Amino acid sequence: ALFYGEEQGLTKNSSLCQNYTNLTSHHVSDLNFMNAVYCVGNYGEIIFDGEQNNRGMNQINNGTTGMLYATPFGELENEDDDLEDIDVTVGTLLDDIRKKGSLNCGVVVPDGSDGEIATSDKLFGMSVEYCRTLAAALFDGDSKLVNLTTFSENDNSSFVALNNGTIDVIAGGRVEKKYDFVSSLSIGGFVFSTPYYYGNETAGGDVSSFSLATREDDVLFSSFVNCIVLATIYAQEKGIKIEEGKEMPSMTIFGSQFNWALRDAIAYSGSYDQ
Repeated sequence: ALFYGEEQGLTKNSSLCQNYTNLTSHHVSDLNFMNAVYCVGNYGEIIFDGEQNNRGMNQINNGTTGMLYATPFGELENEDDDLEDIDVTVGTLLDDIRKKGSLNCGVVVPDGSDGEIATSDKLFGMSVEYCRTLAAALFDGDSKLVNLTTFSENDNSSFVALNNGTIDVIAGGRVEKKYDFVSSLSIGGFVFSTPYYYGNETAGGDVSSFSLATREDDVLFSSFVNCIVLATIYAQEKGIKIEEGKEMPSMTIFGSQFNWALRDAIAYSGSYDQ
């Protein structure tokens, strides 16, 4: 809402600021997020007090700049020696997937695609590759340990399957606010990774973005999935190619069994462009 407000020239406006005495809905997705702009201000007003100079890369994208950016990983190593032998994944989805020996990945088939995984290309093919890249990260470089299931773009069947545990993750899911939160008794909330693909809509329109989606009830797995998406963009920024996967950072924050997860991911997929 803050970014959209600045892009559209919407500013703090007390006449449009709605103060609720009680909520008419219990669903977060029904809240008026534009109240953040009308009551407080847009992104530029809040962060930079309206100043346009010295904003660096913190600009509103007007369609002329790239939208893929790898958020810095930060500290990936566990600095507490006493925790080195503790398996932080016990009881989590990461642990369950490792034990069953394969990843169940749902792939959303865009309109116009024949849905054939063997010949997949464009957005569909990219989504299939992210499933395999995630499998490589989970299983010491073995990208074949993944079960791929396709879903239509025109219904919510993929999110239903994710919610009931039929699949572990969705690839190619369109990022939608209504799925960020618990939207009904039958469908819980979901976590979207950093987008790996943006639609070609005009900058002033509702730009679509696509990512990996996971259930919000397992933060560790959602964080792991997001790290793998970021890894492909990070490799692109650093010029790390498929044959240079060992140059990716190691990490122990997900347990010692995933120490080489980022390296295994890039050793399979290569950088984002690859």
